[in-house]
Amino acid sequence: MRSSAGLRRSPRIIRTLAFFASVVVAVLFLLPGIAVASAGSADDAQVVITGSVVVTSDQTVGDVVIFNGPATIDGQVDGSVVVFNGDVTISGSVRRDVVSFNGSVVLTDTARVGGNLVTRTAPEVSPSAQVDGTIKRVNSAIILGKLRWISAIAVWIAVTVSTFVFGVLLLLFAPRAAERVAAVATSEVGPSVGWGLGLFFGIPIASVIALVTIVGIPFGLGMLFGLGALYTLGYVAAGFALGRGLVKQPANRFLAFLVGWGIVRVASIVPFLAGFVWFAAIAYGLGIIAVAARRTGRGTKATLIPEIPPPPAPAS
Repeated sequence: MRSSAGLRRSPRIIRTLAFFASVVVAVLFLLPGIAVASAGSADDAQVVITGSVVVTSDQTVGDVVIFNGPATIDGQVDGSVVVFNGDVTISGSVRRDVVSFNGSVVLTDTARVGGNLVTRTAPEVSPSAQVDGTIKRVNSAIILGKLRWISAIAVWIAVTVSTFVFGVLLLLFAPRAAERVAAVATSEVGPSVGWGLGLFFGIPIASVIALVTIVGIPFGLGMLFGLGALYTLGYVAAGFALGRGLVKQPANRFLAFLVGWGIVRVASIVPFLAGFVWFAAIAYGLGIIAVAARRTGRGTKATLIPEIPPPPAPAS
């Protein structure tokens, strides 16, 4: 076994972690139903959410990623092996790094690792095993901190794109409704706050209460599943209302939305403001939508054209 304590390959470790963080984001946002992604060729990555990966002695695969489960490498891995929770046993070869966040790591006599061996616990390495890089202990706090930042950035990007697209679609298909909501935001502040808080907390509570009864289970599940779209609608409405308050008519409504939405999204980057901005935007957005809907309903009834009686018949 060859271990070079002075050799530093931290950039490679960071690149490896960045790759696997990207895999996490893809799985969470694009492929939620996947349990196992098996390789059909040597260049394919083995990605397993829950399960195991076994690379037999006659197999050659790309990177191996396991979130929960063991890895047994008897063949060849042309990339890296990263296991978040599970044991790793290597008797074959890994061209790049082997990283284990939680679990035992065993390298047998025939094992060869071309990069670094990074583990949380002390690995069991046979004297005949070969490690070309360094053998080091993983600093869980630092790595998890980096992953949290990567995940937070990915979530921010996903929310930014989805709310922007949602807002543009609403302005395209319901421009008058958007302008009514923006007008209510400044003229009916008190009722909007009250309605917003009631809807923000009331809908989830009503959904949970409905789940208690067998008859109300479908209704409760439907409300819970619809919360995401409803909260997004409130968030977008608040962004447009803010923008319209700064970019007055007759300026383009898309410009107003871009300004308000941009302010809200930038404010959500600040760590101690993110939660408050999210809550305030959704609650107030729901409130102004509710008040605008009530005002429209009252206005519709008030502007109904009365029925005109037919003219009297001419006297004979």
